[in-house]
Amino acid sequence: MAYSSPSTSTLPSQFDVLVIGGGAAGLYSALCLPATLQVGLITKDTLSISASDWAQGGIAAAIAPDDAPEFHITDTLKAGAGLCDPQAVEVLVREAGDCIQNLTQMGVAFDRTGDQLAMTLEAAHSRRRVLHAADTTGRAVVTTLADQVLQRDNIHVFNQALALELWMDEEECRGIQLVYAQQLLWIQAKAVVLATGGGGQIYSQTTNPAASTGDGVAMAWRAGAQLRDLEFMQFHPTALTTAGAPRFLISEAVRGEGAHLVDSSGRRFAFDYHPDGELAPRDVVSRAIFNHLQKTPGESVVYLDLRVIEPEQVQHRFPNIIRKCQKWAGINVFETPIPVSPAAHYWMGGITTNLKSHTTIRRLYAVGENASTGVHGANRLASNSLLECLVFGAQLKELKPEPLAPVTITPGFVPLELGPMAEFNTTMNWLHEHRTAINQLVWQSAGISREATQMTAALNKLEEWQTEFDALPFTQTMHNTSGYEPRQLPTPLTFEQLRLWAETQNLLTVATLVLKSALFRTESRGGHYRSDYPKPDPKWQVHTLVQAESVFTSSPAL
Repeated sequence: MAYSSPSTSTLPSQFDVLVIGGGAAGLYSALCLPATLQVGLITKDTLSISASDWAQGGIAAAIAPDDAPEFHITDTLKAGAGLCDPQAVEVLVREAGDCIQNLTQMGVAFDRTGDQLAMTLEAAHSRRRVLHAADTTGRAVVTTLADQVLQRDNIHVFNQALALELWMDEEECRGIQLVYAQQLLWIQAKAVVLATGGGGQIYSQTTNPAASTGDGVAMAWRAGAQLRDLEFMQFHPTALTTAGAPRFLISEAVRGEGAHLVDSSGRRFAFDYHPDGELAPRDVVSRAIFNHLQKTPGESVVYLDLRVIEPEQVQHRFPNIIRKCQKWAGINVFETPIPVSPAAHYWMGGITTNLKSHTTIRRLYAVGENASTGVHGANRLASNSLLECLVFGAQLKELKPEPLAPVTITPGFVPLELGPMAEFNTTMNWLHEHRTAINQLVWQSAGISREATQMTAALNKLEEWQTEFDALPFTQTMHNTSGYEPRQLPTPLTFEQLRLWAETQNLLTVATLVLKSALFRTESRGGHYRSDYPKPDPKWQVHTLVQAESVFTSSPAL
């Protein structure tokens, strides 16, 4: 059942498992957990508002007669530029078929050609192996999973519930600090699963929804978990770029179906940078666009030309892209090329996990984009992300959490003092201003092309902003909540205001960690490109690890 009432009387103080995040990773993880466990699913928005819901291209799976897992493994390893964990890739690919079968049994209506599942080609795949539901695959998957979750008696959904911190007891996680229904609560769980998605909102140009603020990664780092490969951000080459429109992603599948990437003169320039042209790996195509625009002053976009594809095929495969381009940019894709440019899209790095989705902290798990499973390496292969959510969410099916040691929570509620309204208004103004300033700074210093001087300056600025944030009276109030006392939040404080504060804190944390990792890796590889170190270096075929204030490398034996 889903709890629709905001009353905290419906929110137990303890669950067997808490799942943080309502996208594909969180939903599928909750569904895969044993039905004997009481599961709380926490989402700061409502179900289906996630990056998964925005995913257009599809899910990669080597299940066609002319395909084989070995081909998919090879393509994934090649795209990962030497940093994939071969064992993790093996698990991803070998278990894909079972997950796809599970989705179809749940009712996901993948496109078909006759009786067979339809497959399309995407960049860096050697076979047509991407299953899709028109161009809204993520929505089809998430909607189906959400319906399944709401039918499960053991899964309890809490919308507009904001996880602030992990509840740590010695070296293990025993729950979360949560804002729900105007109250600040400590909720216990025998296991916590982080499935909060990516951190694309550290960039001003991103295809990610507003909720993608790196919450899980930031909370895990503050709790002492190990993070991995945070510098590897994938920039999608083709996001709609026109004044007043959101950075709507024009799916990789459009180029897979034959669309041309051209400049303002109509020339297919991508072949100047790679023999595969438009179908080169995403990082290559993004840099090709970036470099081409650098050479053409006054030009800020290139164009995706769908007119070379049969109109019936465009209508069948990309109805959502047709609608969105018309709605947001007034573009008829059958007559006019789509103006596009790169935007931050997918984070390969995250919380270090093993093959069972376990982090380096006892009782803490991570699934989906906030996890670093090892399957993506330095550059994710297109349409492996939804698959990763499913395969590694399914690893929780055998979870048997151990009982928690008892802890006393103070009964009743203590009011949280907001302080003078003038101070609070100053805090809100600071947060609004710096939420934008952070993502502009990171886009300029750690975007598609990076170099040491800019990144060092940006880190200094972030440190200055962190000091200012910590000094805000409201920050001190929130950080000084002692013990495990439930708190009643004051009426003037809205959920949106508290969310702004929490997300800004997480953006500051994540931006700093990404820049430190990017400055640390003195080479270019996959989604990490440095103009001052433009070539890959064999010595850097290692993972970048972050724990507490330390940045270091893994063993070179990958």
